[in-house]
Amino acid sequence: MATAKVIFATITGNNEDVADIIIEKLEQLGVDVTKEEISQADANDFKNFDICIVVPYTYDEGALPEEGLDFFDDLPEVDLHGKVYGCAGSGDTFYDDDYCRAVTDFSNAFKKAGATQGADDVFVNLAPEADDVKHLDAFAEKLVAKQAE
Repeated sequence: MATAKVIFATITGNNEDVADIIIEKLEQLGVDVTKEEISQADANDFKNFDICIVVPYTYDEGALPEEGLDFFDDLPEVDLHGKVYGCAGSGDTFYDDDYCRAVTDFSNAFKKAGATQGADDVFVNLAPEADDVKHLDAFAEKLVAKQAE
């Protein structure tokens, strides 16, 4: 059975909702999932999972979650070759060029760690709606398919 770790950061609750949608789909696909809030997480723990997922919020004008800065700094230093990763997150299109920037930043950190991107990054405007659930379900399916290759 494949294993996944989902790390999330949230202020409004939207990103925990995004994480829970992903987790529900992964579990339907037979994946054993562990969920953790980013301030409690250690990037090295990803070494113990097949699929690694981060669901961060973007604060203000493109800032990373303050409580996740250490995690973000540590992530590129972890050897994640052979691991599949995905990033998704809620943001606000009001911020234009900075919309969901933390999702992209975390995706780049995973690449530096040697992980393989299993699905395109998913950006959710504010709270996830029906179309977002479809995108997040497809995201989870792609991650599982990539891990199974």
